[in-house]
Amino acid sequence: MSDTYVNVLQVRGSSFDIGIKTGTEIKNQPIVKTFEAITKAEIDYENMKSIYSSFAPHLLEELDGLAKSLELTSNKAAALFSGYDVPRTEAMGCSALLTKDYYVRNYDFSPSLYDGLFSIIQPEKSLASAGYNLQILGRHDGVNEQGLVMGLHFVSNEGYAKGISPWIAIRMALDTCTTVDEAIVLLKEIPHSACYNFSIGDRQGNMAVVEASPDEIVIRREGFLTCVNHFQGDHLKNKNRDSIEGSLKRNHYLHKLNENNMTHVEAFNEFKNLESPLFFTDYDNLFGTLHTFSYSYRDSKILTTIAQSSQTIELDFKEWVNGKDIKVQRLKGVIGT
Repeated sequence: MSDTYVNVLQVRGSSFDIGIKTGTEIKNQPIVKTFEAITKAEIDYENMKSIYSSFAPHLLEELDGLAKSLELTSNKAAALFSGYDVPRTEAMGCSALLTKDYYVRNYDFSPSLYDGLFSIIQPEKSLASAGYNLQILGRHDGVNEQGLVMGLHFVSNEGYAKGISPWIAIRMALDTCTTVDEAIVLLKEIPHSACYNFSIGDRQGNMAVVEASPDEIVIRREGFLTCVNHFQGDHLKNKNRDSIEGSLKRNHYLHKLNENNMTHVEAFNEFKNLESPLFFTDYDNLFGTLHTFSYSYRDSKILTTIAQSSQTIELDFKEWVNGKDIKVQRLKGVIGT
């Protein structure tokens, strides 16, 4: 067993300022060396810039801030953090439950490929958001000031193509979209690199799962949704991995949970519970639970914690957007059994 930490970063200001302060937060941290090892030495910067300019031009300013604070060229910062043309990743596990009242999910992977950063930001040119960083600029999951909440779920590398990583797609949607429908429109336009599910909900009680591949997208809508690591619709099932037994098992358990009519707090506690069938400790094989993230639409409340932590961030996001910072600066958790 070992301790694990997630730092909490709160920034209000220009996108460039957010990049500067984020870069300062991660400077000399092992995660930067990790990205140097797993990303390409260089990418097609102009093509990346064209995509970003179309969907979220302010993120180019944030990349510039990261480059300045880390003393990198713009091209190198883009290769490390833009999420464009990233070599294919191994499997990630993620389980989400969506109701008209709340959204809750677990993220499962390896601590060696975890940013260890939870960012609460209020940019001048885009929507305020709170979420866990992935490849620094992107987000595993998060919510914005309009009550749009999202998370990613790896499916497969079938048809892998040069494009935008799902964690950047989530960041773009949280920064620019206010509803599920707006997020769907954006996800239909973004060039996706691999097969992923996107679980999405909004404060109007709308919810959807976007099943996205590099060449096709399918939308699932119901009054209650589960999202794990396989495509559930018939149309894209051929793109699933050969072995999806674990994903099917988690999906079955999520459907059973829905029968209990759990409250937001009850669902959050179930997901973060070490004894839950939704909590995993197989970190050596890239399948250990790293964090639980949830959001209640009615009271704009975020509940989140990291693996086996005694701390929970309980945040009224509406209050934060209105200027009230939180006192928590770091979460401490435990990796292992």
